[in-house]
Amino acid sequence: MDPAERATLVENAQAILRENDRGGYTVPTRGLYPFQWNWDSCLTALGLGHQDEDRAWREIETLLAHQWPDGMVPHIVFHVPDDGYFPGPEIWRTNRPVPTSGITQPAVAGFAVRRLFERARDPAMAAERARPLLAAIDRWHQWFFAHRDPAGEGLVAIIHPWESGRDNSIDWDEALARVPTDGIEPYTRRDLQHADAAHRPTNAEYDRFVWLLERFRGLGWDNARLHDDSPFQVVDPGFNAILIRSCRDLAVLAERLGDAKLAARNHAFAEHGLVAMAGLWS
Repeated sequence: MDPAERATLVENAQAILRENDRGGYTVPTRGLYPFQWNWDSCLTALGLGHQDEDRAWREIETLLAHQWPDGMVPHIVFHVPDDGYFPGPEIWRTNRPVPTSGITQPAVAGFAVRRLFERARDPAMAAERARPLLAAIDRWHQWFFAHRDPAGEGLVAIIHPWESGRDNSIDWDEALARVPTDGIEPYTRRDLQHADAAHRPTNAEYDRFVWLLERFRGLGWDNARLHDDSPFQVVDPGFNAILIRSCRDLAVLAERLGDAKLAARNHAFAEHGLVAMAGLWS
């Protein structure tokens, strides 16, 4: 890529970030995804860091400010009302001070925070911003292994396709077929107002997505119960590889910032996960 092409690409990328910037957080896109999404924000922060380090840190700080008391970081934060998206907060009903969804997404925060720290042009500011995030991300990692790996095998399960970050992948077809659709409340899809139906899930798939949501809502979003009660449980290698990488990156960053205990815990998570991952192919 020649310098002119690169400059144009950077300019276009920065324009998209500005267009989707909502102050303390970024939306993935207007219309279709008008709220703050978990892993989108963490990866967006890496782009923001090239032009505004303070704004990049604020992106992740805003996300983690809505961490649940048990440690989960939800996959959507509904900062402001927008009736163009389904299912909105009136469907999730998680009873959080700022409405959120009740499921999570791939744990890229540890990776993103380490990368922001290592790229920082202001190391003192980066250390100040990173330190309080270590504990929040560590609590999220602990939550995964407590609630999504109840047998302590080293790998975690997703309990809804939306947790994967690859929502509409054929990887979930077999597991999704086990999810019933009886008894779901009537609903109106909003995604088809913004995107070609050929590029979106079928109505039959959406019925199963909604059934899972309503099932978990009926359990009061009690993470101690959701894993075992879900008919959709998938130990996805990709999801786990991301979590293992995030644990390792958080551990390395914690060592640099002087938190040996947190570092040791996340190194242990990563080592256990790597051994378990190798067992998938044995």
